[in-house]
Parts: sequence; C-alpha cells; structure tokens
Amino acid sequence: MVNSVSFDVIIIGGGAAGISAAMWCDELKLKSLLLESNPELGGQLLWTHNKIENYLGSKAGNGIELRNRFVEQMKDREFSFRLNASIKKIDLAEKIITLKNGETLAAKSLIIATGVRRRTLGIEGEDRFKDKGILSSGKRDKDLVYGKTVLIIGGGDAALENSLILAETAAKVYVAHRRKEFRARSEFIEAAKVNKKIEFLYETSLKKIIGNEKIESVELKNINENENYSLPIDAVLFRLGVEPNTSFLGEQIAKDKNGYIIIDSFCATNIKGIYAVGDVANPISPTISSAVGMGATSIKAIYSQLK
Repeated sequence: MVNSVSFDVIIIGGGAAGISAAMWCDELKLKSLLLESNPELGGQLLWTHNKIENYLGSKAGNGIELRNRFVEQMKDREFSFRLNASIKKIDLAEKIITLKNGETLAAKSLIIATGVRRRTLGIEGEDRFKDKGILSSGKRDKDLVYGKTVLIIGGGDAALENSLILAETAAKVYVAHRRKEFRARSEFIEAAKVNKKIEFLYETSLKKIIGNEKIESVELKNINENENYSLPIDAVLFRLGVEPNTSFLGEQIAKDKNGYIIIDSFCATNIKGIYAVGDVANPISPTISSAVGMGATSIKAIYSQLK
C-alpha cells in the first residue's frame, strides 16, 4: 500500500492532456504518477489517422507521429507512469485509487484525463465483427474496402468526410442517418451528394449486423415507414460521435447531462483536490491544443495550492 503522501499528483489517463500534466509536474518538481489503462500512451492520438495541421508549432502525419514526439520529449523528464493500469475502485473524496491488481495508491491531488470513446449502438453483431468488417477509420482502412460495399452510420462531419474517403476505393458507400437531414458541414454534404458512389439513407437506423466469418449483410429499419429490410454489406463504419469516459466515477463528481465533468477556469471540479483535463471535461473544444493547455493549467493550480 502507498500512503497518502507518496504522491503529490496522480494523473489518470495518458493522452495529450495527461502527458502535458505529467510534464508540468516535473517542471514544478511535484512528485507524480501517470496511470494509463491501455498498453501504450497516447489516448485518442492512437486513433487519429488523419494529418494534424492545426496544432500550433508542429504538424504531423497522424496522431501516432505526434504522440511519439510527446513521448520522446518526456524522456528527459522525471516521468513515472504505468501502462495496463486498470482501476477497480476510486474514492475521490479520500483521493485513493485501487487498481485491479489489488494495489492501492493515494495522492494529495488527482487529475482525471480519461478522454472520450466512440459512441456505439450495442446491437447484435457489433462486438462479433470487430476487426472482421467493422472499420475503425476511413483513412486507415480505405484499402481494405477496395471494390466492396460499405455502410457508414452517422450524420455529422466525420460520417460524411469518411464517406468521401472510402468512396475513393469502395464500389459503393451508403450513409445511414436517423434524421431527415445531415448535421454535417455543407461542403461535405454537397461533395457527397454529387459522388455517384455515395447514397444517402435518411431516417434509417441499423438494427443488426449479419454474417459468418465476416460481415455479409445488415438489417436496417426505415423509421418513417416502420419497416425492416436487409442490405448486402461488406463493411461498417460507426461515426456516431463520442462520449466521455466517466462511468467509473459513478455519482461522486459533478457532471453535465452528457456525462462530461464540470470544471472551473482552473480545471478544478466540485471536489477539493480533484481536477479534470482534456476532452473528458471539454465538450466545446475537444482539441489537442486545449488538452495540452488544460494539463498545464491544472498543475499550475495544484502547485499554487500545495506550495
């Protein structure tokens, strides 16, 4: 067991916000530990496959490239972190974390930097066909759908942008949306409308993914007519937005109606000594720039409190 004075700060989450917070802990000589539940650092950078051209001072071919630069910069820092560190229980009031391996950690301050995850439907076949026809990225997987038929679920920018990317190689791309109109930017909608490979399925929901070793078809529902029908499909891409990784916190902390942690201008939550940074607390500006800045802000605030 680690007692409550072993760490000044424990950071939960190893994405851009968490890494930034860790760097500033070293800068201000605060003893810290970063916990990442995945096998590697990077968070959402690991599934950012497009070019990054809006992070001030640095361009990158994709998220992994930028993550590598972050990690390389941290090599010269006093940077303690643990990978595959899954949390079993967390007591925010006492600032005590119990890991699934039974280890107990505590600190004077905790930073929640757990980011967001892609929203899913929870329908039949969704888990079964993961990596067997369910795509993770249009940019990364477009060569896998050469000459095939793809279904995209969603109605925002990401759905329409990915339809254009996948149409470069796929034989046919359907974009299904529950509503009568897409909410994506007009330039994406207009470009997709004139692309002969892309077809819009308005007021349509996905009910089931069907196949044996791979996806063979899907069951769709026409919401307006309340009718189900089958459509031959080789691959499916979900672009339904994201949701914050806050369920493990339960009702201990103040969250908005969508589950995002509520913070003040110092990234402080409603619990003394608990801070939240990055996308988990920033639905308005979920960017790398914001995440890095929030990481710095939280540590500056903690430092002023501790010192």
